[in-house]
Amino acid sequence: MNFARISIITIALLSFAGTAYGADFPRVRIATTAGDFIVQLDDERAPLSVANFLQYVADDFYTDTIFHRVVTGFVIQGGGFTVDLNLKETRASVPNESGNGLSNRRMTIAMARTGDPHSADAQFYINLADNLPLDPKPTRWGYSVFGVVVSGQDIIDDIGNRATSPKSNFLNLPAAPVIITQVTVEPATNQQ
Repeated sequence: MNFARISIITIALLSFAGTAYGADFPRVRIATTAGDFIVQLDDERAPLSVANFLQYVADDFYTDTIFHRVVTGFVIQGGGFTVDLNLKETRASVPNESGNGLSNRRMTIAMARTGDPHSADAQFYINLADNLPLDPKPTRWGYSVFGVVVSGQDIIDDIGNRATSPKSNFLNLPAAPVIITQVTVEPATNQQ
């Protein structure tokens, strides 16, 4: 292996490490009835998605919403429905930022959307596995990754293995609700 190739690999690894775990990136604590986890947001590669998510956090939008879709080995999705399964009213959707260099890898957080690539609003999902088919392709949009779970991965796995049952229009609703009780921005002093 020549020096140029080693340098390119080293730069790529340092770039990824800085993106996934940069000290200056904001972190949020998502408190749930299953336990808390912390997500680090990449506001350099996904500035629109992060600003959108943080505005919903500031508005206390996520309190008392649920994880309404749990597909073992795939994703957990939440942030849009109340405990009574009512869809919360959202702001305008955010432009799709897939293709930003972040991939739908295990423990990344991404914007949920409909078939319209620019329809993401408040709902998000966390990947339980490497879900590369959700990344963009030259012929289609992907799903915008905007951060990574940096603490509480065991809580994510616990939620991801909960029993589900269909109810109303929900095919993968946890049998026992997993409620988001609070989402807060972590103080910079708590960030590593």
